[in-house]
Formats: sequence, structure tokens, C-alpha cells
Amino acid sequence: AFVDAEHALDPVYAEKLGVQMEDLLVSQPDTGEQALEITDMLVRSGAVDVVIVDSVAALTPKAEIEGEMGDSHVGLQARLMSQALRKLTGNIKRSNCLVVFINQIRMKIGVMFGSP
Repeated sequence: AFVDAEHALDPVYAEKLGVQMEDLLVSQPDTGEQALEITDMLVRSGAVDVVIVDSVAALTPKAEIEGEMGDSHVGLQARLMSQALRKLTGNIKRSNCLVVFINQIRMKIGVMFGSP
């Protein structure tokens, strides 16, 4: 299964790479909470062996999406991920499902010598 939080999956390109799109469950959730609930549901269902979440950076909390531009939402995504991973860990162990979270490195402006 593929949880496309970035809404960037190109099915034509994926098929050219050998992905059998008719066999792939694809979800494009609106919020980080929705993406993580879908991931948990897929894991608990036992219907899939692998779940890919693309990407952690795109798991935007609902409060941030519904808030005003410029509002401060310090640590919301970190708390969301922390809570979700605590919830998912036991379910993953019981289901024997592989969950892969894709992430990105963001560079800090003005930092040098390989320190992100």
C-alpha cells in the first residue's frame, strides 16, 4: 500500500518502473492524522505486507491546515509522529507488516560542513 501524503505519485511513471498499479492500494489523505489513521488501519487489517508513507515532511497536522497563515504551530508535527509511532509499533509487531516512512533532509541556511 502507498500512502501518498505529498499527492505526488505519478502512476504512469510508476508503471514504467515496473509497479503494477492495479495491485497497489493508493491513498492520498488530506491531513497527517488521516494519513496515520489509514496507515494504522492497513497494518491492523493484515491485508497488506508493506505500507509506504511518502513522506513524513508532508504529514501536516489538521490544526495547521485549518489555521491562519502565519499562525505558530510549534512541535505539532513532532507530537503527531510521536503519538502515531507509539500507537503503530504494537500493531506492526502483531501484524508482521513492514512500514516504511520516507523523509527528506532540510538544510538550515547558514550552516556549513554537512550539519543539516
